[in-house]
Amino acid sequence: AAAMPLRTALTELLPGLRAPIICGGMQHVGTAELAAAVCRAGGLGVVTALTQPKPELLRAEIRRTRALVGESVPFAVNLAILPMLIPADYSAYVDVICEERVAAIEISAGSPRKFMPRLRAAGVKVIHKVATVAHALKAEAVGVDLIEIAGFEASIAGYAERDFVGTWVLLAKALAKLRTPVVVSGSTCTGRQLAAALAMGAAGVVMGTRFLATQECPIMPALKTHLASPAVDEYSTAVVLHSLGNGTRVYRNGVAKSILALEAREERDFDKYKALASGERTKTMWAATGDPQGAMWSVGQGAGLVEDVPTCEELVARVVREAEECLRAAAACAAPTRARL
Repeated sequence: AAAMPLRTALTELLPGLRAPIICGGMQHVGTAELAAAVCRAGGLGVVTALTQPKPELLRAEIRRTRALVGESVPFAVNLAILPMLIPADYSAYVDVICEERVAAIEISAGSPRKFMPRLRAAGVKVIHKVATVAHALKAEAVGVDLIEIAGFEASIAGYAERDFVGTWVLLAKALAKLRTPVVVSGSTCTGRQLAAALAMGAAGVVMGTRFLATQECPIMPALKTHLASPAVDEYSTAVVLHSLGNGTRVYRNGVAKSILALEAREERDFDKYKALASGERTKTMWAATGDPQGAMWSVGQGAGLVEDVPTCEELVARVVREAEECLRAAAACAAPTRARL
């Protein structure tokens, strides 16, 4: 494959990575097929650990991914530590990731602190996703390799109301305060945004919503077509469950509106929300019904930037090409002027 023109701390951290683009971890979507397609396109594909109900099934998915991409191509595993929502043996999942010598792990929601010695010993690079600069500084203190800063416009999950700060401010502050390389997660869908992130000093971007609308994404085609249609724009999302301390940005459909109605009545019993927020309901929508009105599903405000359903290879090549063009144009703004006589 042709060499990509962009080199950053992210591509240096993971030899074999050709573009500073990471696929966001997406429950029930981050399978071997999507991860491999992103990897083949030059980005960092991500397998979501908790899509697999048991650690040994994750091991099989990791091996399937490796068989699709080859031994020399890096990919990552996402582990969202959400014991209240998903009671799982997180330590056993980490053991599998270490034993399989996966190139990187993306840890979100919970702290990576207790897993760091095992991950270090196994040579697994640690990416930690945070929503605040305070948490980013804590992640830096425990020695993570890369910090992923997620702005409020992203397809967030687990946010408290105090975390409602956009990427533009968060990224600027994080880059000023941190020594650890930073990637930005905040509804990135275009090369223009990648160029802006790199120009500010970030090492790359994370794209979730944009990769939903790709040919290889394992969801029903009707959902991809809907996401790329003019009917879905940057105003088509809502943040639900924030009154319960678990703010999650989702598609604004009837299910989301029903959740918001419960919150407006100051309902605090999570059991009243379970049927509406059911992960199984979302899984059925992704895999079987393809009805965008049928479940609560995560989507960022970047939905307003999605206008087609390309292959992952077409998408990554386009984003990189556009970023390179924007960076060249921006560099021209800093051209030296002739000294005045």
